[in-house]
Amino acid sequence: MKINRLRIFFIFLIGICLSFSTQAANPVKILKGKVTCDGKGVQGVMVTDGYRCVQTDASGKYTIPTLGESRFVYICTPSGYLTDRNGTIPSFYIPVDYSKKQNYNFDLNKNPKDDTSHVFIVQADIQVTTKEELKIYQNVVNDCKQLLSSYAPTDIFGVDCGDIVGDHPALYPDYLERVKQLDIPIYRTMGNHDMNYDGRTHETSYKTFEEHFGPSYYSFNKGNAHYVVVDNNFFIGRDYFYMGYLDEKTFSWLEQDLSFVPEGSLVFFIMHIPSRQTEKQEAFLYNYAMIGDQMVNAGALHEMLKPYKAHLITGHTHYNLNVVFNNNLMEHNTAAVCGTWWKADICLDGTPRGYGVYEVDGKDVKWYYKSSGFPREHQFRTYPVGSSKDYPSDIIANVWNWDKLWKVEWLEDGKRMGDMVKYTGLDPYASVVCADKEKMVYTWIAPKATQHLFRATPQNKNARIEIKVTDRFGKKYIQTVSK
Repeated sequence: MKINRLRIFFIFLIGICLSFSTQAANPVKILKGKVTCDGKGVQGVMVTDGYRCVQTDASGKYTIPTLGESRFVYICTPSGYLTDRNGTIPSFYIPVDYSKKQNYNFDLNKNPKDDTSHVFIVQADIQVTTKEELKIYQNVVNDCKQLLSSYAPTDIFGVDCGDIVGDHPALYPDYLERVKQLDIPIYRTMGNHDMNYDGRTHETSYKTFEEHFGPSYYSFNKGNAHYVVVDNNFFIGRDYFYMGYLDEKTFSWLEQDLSFVPEGSLVFFIMHIPSRQTEKQEAFLYNYAMIGDQMVNAGALHEMLKPYKAHLITGHTHYNLNVVFNNNLMEHNTAAVCGTWWKADICLDGTPRGYGVYEVDGKDVKWYYKSSGFPREHQFRTYPVGSSKDYPSDIIANVWNWDKLWKVEWLEDGKRMGDMVKYTGLDPYASVVCADKEKMVYTWIAPKATQHLFRATPQNKNARIEIKVTDRFGKKYIQTVSK
């Protein structure tokens, strides 16, 4: 018994010595500053160093203790305010310089527009690899400019779901110069093709991204909505391998961030890799498709978002998919701006090259997919009899932004014939495009089976056949099927 007590005592002494040694090597520092607007302190602004989250006091001041591991100090921009920006990059962060004693101060501007109602666009997987591809991207930029002009009286910003470049970070400045034409703040998350692959651990993977765009995870507020942006690409440490995963550092920060958000609030959660692509969690298989195309630990994230009305907004897959997990949690997996890697104007599931548009009014949210180069009403594509190898006698519709609250019907000579049958298969146009291997260049490109296809067998194939689609918000779209 005495031996055990002595052993415990010596272990205790060793622990104290190690603790003092660590503190001596890494003495606690204080990051401090003030958040102001028009020279007056702003109370209640969340400030963070990526590890700890605090709020400003009545005079706008804050202090954050740190051991020197923080790369940035940054704020959660409050509703009703804007930060300055560098082109499209919001100036909500300041790099930390431990060699200087300084205050990290933030100056906010009053938003001249009421952001209770606001609009944001969502781009995913621009994934440029050459300056020639950036020239094609200009068409998407032009489309966005035209659309945003129709929302001129409204508070507008952008969200990017990552893979801004395709392993070519040297193109970031050219991309930024081109997208600057939109003249809106754009909040960006990191994609797997934005990573550094030359480091030994995950912690080295986001260095270049942060040098250009700031922290790889952060949050901001607009009106009644809270927005969270995270990096869920976990670099495995060699070659190009990664998995969809949120690390404990991010989860710990997220718990603190959400502690300032009232239950029942509208929360938008932006990241690159989808959390899950099915309503029910599938059995886990340890293969690259399972860990690379969805989050391994998505369940923990879903659990954390339970108190809120949450929308997950993701990219990565190069197809469009909406998954409704429950009444308070939905995921919008956004199709790629680059289409089929800039080799065709559609994605692997037949979704046109484009971007998402979200209209927020208080706690009410509506959304649609905007096909680049098409009017807003272009919400599906039709195919005549004979287009599908699997169903050669049927007309086909690809309704890319479909979810279970949409309705897809067909008419012959103006007479309603019934609902079309939903099925999983290959989009006819995508099948033709991807079969042209010379045009595709990359041999691995292949069409992706999608759940948002619909079919029906006409009674009279020579009749005037129309397809009528009604979205979840009651908006109707009609197309005549070509013969």
